[in-house]
Amino acid sequence: MRRKTVVAVAIAAALLSATSLVVAQDKDKLAEKPKDFGAIPTRVIHMQTAFNPALPGSGEGVRIFTRTVKHMSGGTLAIKIVEPGRIAPTADMLDAIINGDLEAAFTWSGYAAAKAPVFGVFATVPFGPGPEDMTSWMLEGDGSRIHREAYEKLGVVGIPCGIQGAKGGGWFRTELNTVADFKGQRLRFGRFSGEVMTKLGATNVPLPPGEFFYKLQQGTVDGGEMSTPAIDAALGFDKLGLPYYMPGWQQPSAVLDFLMRKDKWETLSPMLRIQVETACRANIAWMLSRSPHLQGQAMEKLKASGVVIKEWSPELLKVFRTKSEIVLKETAERDPDFAAALANQRAFIGQSIDWRKMSRLP
Repeated sequence: MRRKTVVAVAIAAALLSATSLVVAQDKDKLAEKPKDFGAIPTRVIHMQTAFNPALPGSGEGVRIFTRTVKHMSGGTLAIKIVEPGRIAPTADMLDAIINGDLEAAFTWSGYAAAKAPVFGVFATVPFGPGPEDMTSWMLEGDGSRIHREAYEKLGVVGIPCGIQGAKGGGWFRTELNTVADFKGQRLRFGRFSGEVMTKLGATNVPLPPGEFFYKLQQGTVDGGEMSTPAIDAALGFDKLGLPYYMPGWQQPSAVLDFLMRKDKWETLSPMLRIQVETACRANIAWMLSRSPHLQGQAMEKLKASGVVIKEWSPELLKVFRTKSEIVLKETAERDPDFAAALANQRAFIGQSIDWRKMSRLP
């Protein structure tokens, strides 16, 4: 198993340069079928995405992945991108895959947590692993195995196909400096962080991503998280005139998934399956290399637009961490699969804590 992982990571690293080459080929000239493949019919997969392909980061990752697959297969496999919500609501794409209404999906692991809490370990662990550590656990540790087995229980093949970096800490209509400031606030946060907010006296307001901007603008909600700085900037949150809090303690990293129902996946030839899996690993490598510079540029853009960047106080971060541990412990007590996955993740990352401390300059 370890040897296969090492080989796959090496292939993914090599494909990173190939992926960059594909990005530059807007007309997909490299993805055209070579003459040797002329007799092989092109297999087309319709894949709905959770992310608008026009958005930076995760949206770009959708396009890069499909281009890489087409390039690797010599045009014998083409993945057609279906816009968000076209066939099924974004949060319901997993159900649509299971029911056979959707052929494939490119999505966020967190949407699957509605069916099994274990997926939350891959999607949004407050104060959890950053993108580098998440990738290490997924590719070198047991993360991919746990991820695969969780989807297999649903009759679905789930392949890690991207690692998103940290979200911003959120946009708020009032300053939040103490625990008392959260009381009575109407905030949009995810599952675990939403429970943390509730424990601080706020009301968590579940909202689809597309509604948050307008509700915040209208004052229907008082604040909350959206996404990464690059996506927040692309969506125009800087125009609200609100302070932007950092860091995004609620989601330091997240795994993005390629999904197909198992029986449909098995209709692909073994060669095509390997190409999809390897393209996903290349996509992870590309997202890791893209994110730091992309987010840095976004932060500069936000500042230039007049956005005030505020840092959570050490006192609040300490409270967030304490409450997060309570929420995670409560979830683990209710669900043994979640408990096992979280313990596995923490044990793996814990093995390299000393190295991280000694290898990084102060």
